[in-house]
Amino acid sequence: MNDWQRKSPLDWETYVNKMVKVAAVEKHEYEGWVLTVDPVSASIVLATYLENGKVSISVVLGHAVQEVEILKEGDDEMKQRLSCIFAPEESTTYSPEELEERKNNLRTWLETNHIPVTEQGESGRTLCVAGVLTIDPPYSPAECSSSNEIILSRVQGLIQGYFEKQQ
Repeated sequence: MNDWQRKSPLDWETYVNKMVKVAAVEKHEYEGWVLTVDPVSASIVLATYLENGKVSISVVLGHAVQEVEILKEGDDEMKQRLSCIFAPEESTTYSPEELEERKNNLRTWLETNHIPVTEQGESGRTLCVAGVLTIDPPYSPAECSSSNEIILSRVQGLIQGYFEKQQ
């Protein structure tokens, strides 16, 4: 076990959001911004911003780390950029009233097209189509779930078409 692996998670946390140079076995060197350090394996996850605006992610395995040198502290802007690397695309948040309206509109539309729909759960937030497919809030094609892939695909297509007509 090397010195890096002997450190505690609190020690590793001091490296997060900092530009570092990692010296690894066989004279390999890696540079990048530390996103995190795995507390089990002591592996370091580095992010490097490329010229084309994309991000390259590297993992240096904990057992291979020989030395970690801090090159630069991350400012607030860099911390924000790093925190967004694995965040999902901008998603729309809906108020409870908007969710209820979306659910009711979708249910009405499905029933108009002769598709059997019921509500499930204690609060009735989940729509159930023909007993084999569920639709959770915010009631978009991505929230459809079914073990029958054919039904899943068709209902997702129908819902996608419904939302495209709404816009």
